[in-house]
Amino acid sequence: MIYYSSSYQSPFGIITLISDSINLVNLLIENQKYSENILSSEFSQKEDLPVFIITKKWLDDYFEGSNPTVNNLPLKPVGTRFRQEVWDLVREIPYGQVITYGEIARKIALKKGIKTMSSQAVGGAIGHNPISIIIPCHRVVGANGNLTGYGGGIEMKIKLLEHEGLDLSGFYSPQKGTAL
Repeated sequence: MIYYSSSYQSPFGIITLISDSINLVNLLIENQKYSENILSSEFSQKEDLPVFIITKKWLDDYFEGSNPTVNNLPLKPVGTRFRQEVWDLVREIPYGQVITYGEIARKIALKKGIKTMSSQAVGGAIGHNPISIIIPCHRVVGANGNLTGYGGGIEMKIKLLEHEGLDLSGFYSPQKGTAL
């Protein structure tokens, strides 16, 4: 399959948008982990695709401080059924708020009618989110305020949460081992 790409200059660095010509299938932050699957595909730069125009408008609104809705964006992240379920729950996290991996695991378990669900499995699905920022995986934190895991890096996670107005004084970064 041929994919199309377009670049977007955000306040936090270049973002690459990737589309199948109709849907947004990937949003890559510079130096993002787990982008190898899509990067092995063939790309053609095409700035004027409607999906890129509305996604850039969404990103403009987001970075200007508003809380744009994702309902009008044609998103088509590629992943297993389990990952899709996790990403659907992540889309529901309100702007400027966070939820833990454990809370998402409990919601998945409840939805599936099972007793428990692994927080690590949820973390794996969140870590492979191909449309970060829009599917706001930066709003997922570890237990007790641990700002663990973000494909774009912990520093980017912090920038995005601060951008959304979240008070990070009660959170910490496991890489530094100190409060923020």
